[in-house]
Amino acid sequence: MGKRPPSVHVESMSYDVHKPISMPPPPSYYPPPPKPWFPWLVPLIFLVNVGMFIFMLYENNCPAISGRNRCLLYPELGRFSFQPFHENPLLGPSITILKRYGALDKEAVLERGEGWRLVSCMWLHAGVIHLLANMLSLLFIGIRLEQEFGFLRIGCLYVLSGFGGSLLSSISLNPAENPTISVGASGALFGLLGAMLSELITNWTIYANKCAALLSLILIIALNLAVGFIPHVDNSAHIGGFISGFLLGFILLIRPQFGYVNQKYIPAGSDVKRKSKHKCYQYLLLIIALLLLVFG
Repeated sequence: MGKRPPSVHVESMSYDVHKPISMPPPPSYYPPPPKPWFPWLVPLIFLVNVGMFIFMLYENNCPAISGRNRCLLYPELGRFSFQPFHENPLLGPSITILKRYGALDKEAVLERGEGWRLVSCMWLHAGVIHLLANMLSLLFIGIRLEQEFGFLRIGCLYVLSGFGGSLLSSISLNPAENPTISVGASGALFGLLGAMLSELITNWTIYANKCAALLSLILIIALNLAVGFIPHVDNSAHIGGFISGFLLGFILLIRPQFGYVNQKYIPAGSDVKRKSKHKCYQYLLLIIALLLLVFG
C-alpha cells in the first residue's frame, strides 16, 4: 500500500499581511548565438592570386626572353624560372609582363584611359616573396572576418579597399622613377585591417576586453604601415586601402548593440523592454563615413 501524505494543520499556519509579496524577476530572452559563415571566398581569392602569379611566370618565359644562363632556378623550374635578381629581387616575372597584364601604370590610367588597371593590379604580384607575405596575411585576417560577416560584405570590402588603395597609388606614382608600376593585394589587405579597427570602434559595446583588443590591433596596424617605408614598397596603396577599409567598416560591419534581442526570439504576449538595435553613435559614424567616401 502507498504511504499517506503528511497531515497539515491549517490552524497552525500564519500569514503576515503587512509583508509585501515578492514578484519573480522578469524572464530574460537571449537569441541563439549566430552560426559562423563557411569561408569560401577568401580561399578562392587566395587561389586566384596564386594562379595569376603562376600564369605570369608562364607568360614571362625567362629562358626564352632573358637567356637560360641568366634566369634564377633554371633548369629546375624551366619556363617558370625567375628573372635575374638585379631585375626583380622579389623572385618573379619582368616588369614588361606585369604591365601587359594589368599592373597599375599612371600614364596608362591617366593618358590612355585604362581605368581597369585600378582593379586588375590587386590580383598581380611582383614575386614569390611579395605573394607569400600578402597571402599569409589574407588567410590570417580574411578567413576570420568572412566567418563573422559573410562573403558578401567581406568581398565588397576587399575589392573597394583595393580600389581605394590603387586610386591613391595612381596619384602618388612618379613616372620619372623606376619602376613606375604598382601591383599587389596590399591595399585590399590594409583595407581589411582598417575595417577591423572601425568594427571594434562601432561595435564597442559587445566587446569584453576593449582596451586590450584596441591596443593590440593598433600595434599590428602600425607595424604593417612601418613596412611600407622600405624602398620599392608602395606605401600610398597601403594608406589608401587602410583609409577606405576604415570608413567602409563603419558601414558594412555594424552589428546590434549589446543586449539587443530580435522580436522573433521573444514569445508573444511577453512584456519585455527591448533595446534599440543600434546606438545613436553607430548611426552617426555610419553617416560620417558614408559622406567621406562619397564626397571625400
